[in-house]
Amino acid sequence: MRLLDGRSMAADIGRSVVDDVERLAATGVTPTLAVVLPTADEAARSYVRVIERGAAKVGVACAVHELTGDPDELTATVDRLAADPAVHGMIVQTPLPDGLTAADVGARIPVGKDVDGMNPLSLGRLALGLPAFAPATAAAVLEILNRAAVPLAGARACVIGRSSVVGKPAALLLLAEDATVTVCHSRTKDLATVAHDADIVVAAVGRPKMVGAGHVRPGAVVIDVGTNWTDAGLVGDVDADAVAPVAGALTPVPGGVGPVTTMLLLRNTVRAAGG
Repeated sequence: MRLLDGRSMAADIGRSVVDDVERLAATGVTPTLAVVLPTADEAARSYVRVIERGAAKVGVACAVHELTGDPDELTATVDRLAADPAVHGMIVQTPLPDGLTAADVGARIPVGKDVDGMNPLSLGRLALGLPAFAPATAAAVLEILNRAAVPLAGARACVIGRSSVVGKPAALLLLAEDATVTVCHSRTKDLATVAHDADIVVAAVGRPKMVGAGHVRPGAVVIDVGTNWTDAGLVGDVDADAVAPVAGALTPVPGGVGPVTTMLLLRNTVRAAGG
């Protein structure tokens, strides 16, 4: 079984991002990412610290805007950053204040600055094959598969999870690579049987260790998107101990999809800045 090391992939992406940042610097442009923290949520703040560390490594300016949880303050901040030409990329962390949805807030982010695919227009453009930034986690799934040289054209892919953040955009990205995609969810009958037919299984359902050996055909590639905090620590949606003897390749948790996601956010910011 091949372990798909997201940390080494992220480091490789980071080296190319540094080169692009240096080219932009020569033209007087510093790629700038604005991160909005609407509430005092420690899990969100912890992730933002990861983004800040990554940005510092590659030379992207990262401005964090910590808010009080007031909905009007959030929308005003997003509108201000959207209009600021010095801001090239924007992300808004969840949870959001009561009364606001991700679609409400995302719609206020210009598509050209929407480096995490939060604007519904970005997902629509993705569905039509038009230029847009995909949600970074979904894009990380494809990045890992491509860097691991996993054949996608004609492959059978099973995406477990239908969120607008991961499942749906990951399915669209796989379709764009000519994979045959089945999207499963909580109401899918005989999920293990459906998943077992796939060459590629993407687990993005948000349930710890839900995907077991019975879901995985021998030799299949398994991408574990899950990040679930349990008494035993951080675990994925895949029961790695059970699946490892069966799968041909598997992403670890932690150290798989997460590091690649962070680096793609920064790469998207550089591209939004013209890099």
